[in-house]
Amino acid sequence: MKVFRLSSKDATQFLKGGEMGFDSLLNTGRIGAMSLSNRVVLPAMDMNLCDDGDFSKAEIAHYTARAAGGVGLIITGTGAVAWPSGACSWHQPSFSDDRHIPSISALVQSVHAAGSKLCVQICHHGKTAGVDTAQDRPLLVPSYPQGKLDLTALQDNTMDELIKLGSASHGKQARYKEADEDDLAWVIEQFAQGAKRASRAGVDAVEIHAAHGYLVNTFLSAGYNKRTDRWGGSIENRGRLMTEIIRAVRNQIGDLVAISVRLNGMEYGLQDGMTPSEAAIFAVMAQDAGADAIHVSANAHNPFADFTDGPLPSAEAQYREYARIIKKAVTIPVIAVGRISPEIGDEMISRGECDFVSMGRQLLADPDVVNKLKAGQRKSIRPCINCYVCVEQNFFDAPPKCAVNPALCDESLAQLVSTSHTKRVLIVGGGPAGLEAARIAASRGHLVSLYEASSRLGGTAWFSKLTTPANGALVDWLEHEVRRLGVQIFLKKRLSAVDILELAPNEVIIATGAIRNRPVNEHTDYGDSRVYTGDDLRALLTGEGIVTGASQKTRLVARLARVFGISSNISRVRYWSKMYLPLGKDVTIVGGGLVGLELAEFLAERGRTVTVVEEQAHLGLPMAMPRRWSAVQKVANHGVQLRRSSTDVVASKDVIIANNVSAEAPIADELRAAGMSTHVIGDAHDVGYIEGAIHSAGKVAREI
Repeated sequence: MKVFRLSSKDATQFLKGGEMGFDSLLNTGRIGAMSLSNRVVLPAMDMNLCDDGDFSKAEIAHYTARAAGGVGLIITGTGAVAWPSGACSWHQPSFSDDRHIPSISALVQSVHAAGSKLCVQICHHGKTAGVDTAQDRPLLVPSYPQGKLDLTALQDNTMDELIKLGSASHGKQARYKEADEDDLAWVIEQFAQGAKRASRAGVDAVEIHAAHGYLVNTFLSAGYNKRTDRWGGSIENRGRLMTEIIRAVRNQIGDLVAISVRLNGMEYGLQDGMTPSEAAIFAVMAQDAGADAIHVSANAHNPFADFTDGPLPSAEAQYREYARIIKKAVTIPVIAVGRISPEIGDEMISRGECDFVSMGRQLLADPDVVNKLKAGQRKSIRPCINCYVCVEQNFFDAPPKCAVNPALCDESLAQLVSTSHTKRVLIVGGGPAGLEAARIAASRGHLVSLYEASSRLGGTAWFSKLTTPANGALVDWLEHEVRRLGVQIFLKKRLSAVDILELAPNEVIIATGAIRNRPVNEHTDYGDSRVYTGDDLRALLTGEGIVTGASQKTRLVARLARVFGISSNISRVRYWSKMYLPLGKDVTIVGGGLVGLELAEFLAERGRTVTVVEEQAHLGLPMAMPRRWSAVQKVANHGVQLRRSSTDVVASKDVIIANNVSAEAPIADELRAAGMSTHVIGDAHDVGYIEGAIHSAGKVAREI
């Protein structure tokens, strides 16, 4: 008889219904004198909710929600040590005056009461201090900037966006000053006094920001620091400002408050920028100066070109190797960051690649990550879909939004009020809007039934996994939650108004999505080309539905794909599409918005010659800016021809209509005319993609 033995970790996973135990991630840890209940960190993310430098009630509620969700360590958004001098935002925390201590103390008390520890991040923003520019102060830098940023990406920004990009600086032109000895002595003292005020308020740790192109980072980096005095040249000289700040801070706060230092593990797009091996040397210098932890991030020199490389990467665990290299160099704890999932984070800690992991955008999407992991509810964690909607607002000096979590910056929305009168709620449409409405209505105690005309849930979001895999996690989460909550689900069930009236629900929610129209006169406009809508393309690749004009071979392949189960799994479709696509060599995509660009990249990667024709002047709308800039750059790098402000379609065998989308829900009018209480949400109400779907669904479902 063969005997199988389970490891303790496997046994825990088995007992929790097959879910990982996340033992390493949930284990206790220590940074300096600070003991932490687990290894999950909320990294600093700018919330832009402060009032005149003070933490507002809304910002305190934000951090407290993550603390209550089980996070071991909360790090506040970056604060200015000499605010408003050296500040990048009018709405960031200030540590420059004793008058700010009460608000810091209020935050400390709230976070502690929720069971977490608090670290404040302190900074001078140097060359990015837009408030200095607005108030006619020169920006403090190690050396005068060389060259100019490539601003080509801004051609796809609307005038309204361009105006808002100048919010912090009030649209003024920046001036620069090379820091002299007096300036640097002042900077060091400002860091020390800011940390002392935070310590007096009761914080558990301070994090010195020496990354992301801010003042201390620019002294560390040979790409920015061209000095020949004792503050530049050799790596020891370039590290001097950082180490003197650490020593001055330690002298003010003593040993009971921990010091973390945030470093770039890599600087993208910068000649002579920091490399991982150099970052490891700086990490050792920080350790020797008295730091208790190193928080490893990365940055891009040009945010308009490489923002999705740094500081907010698009690739999962993109900075993993940087953390590993620095971990080998130091003996103090290392905090890793950069799209780290619970699974990857647990693995990194267990392998000794780091000691703690930061989960930024994931904790914006779901503040209860840690509690759900502890309870063995991994599948109930609302995923971040990496859409950059949150960070876009930071460019406008505004509070972040979250496409999948409407409660971000308004935590009251997360508290679902149980209904006092249970209703029978019927939902038509199983895309993100319908599923989110079902989830919230069922959570509040309503009896919910959901009808979907196709054979699967997810709507167009399910198919969008083909080009945007991150959307798949959201669809999976929504389906898991509605099934867990007992929502009655009916697939392959297309309801008419008569059908709905016969079922006699108390409330009806229509979530049937947008209408994708065919051109009125396609043969005149596109000659002999085969013209497909997005719905047609989905039918071609999944075998569901009929496409007018498709060849006999194409229809046969689609049927075979359906028979053999290929088209039922989007990962299989993505794999097999590299070998076969029911499209010709040359493809024209009409519409250069979110859908058109993602489709263009997908087709170009599969050997198609693609032209994108966009009637408007801007590509990538309504993508959030960093994702938009990256998407346009990627398709251009793939050789896709981009035609802005154009309606001239290039002659090609296949034309795909990626625009001509409208919000329509005629069935709602029929139901209302019959006296039925009816609501329309998602793209059926207003084309807003996933963000619009989730937010509109939540608003309706919370009010029923």
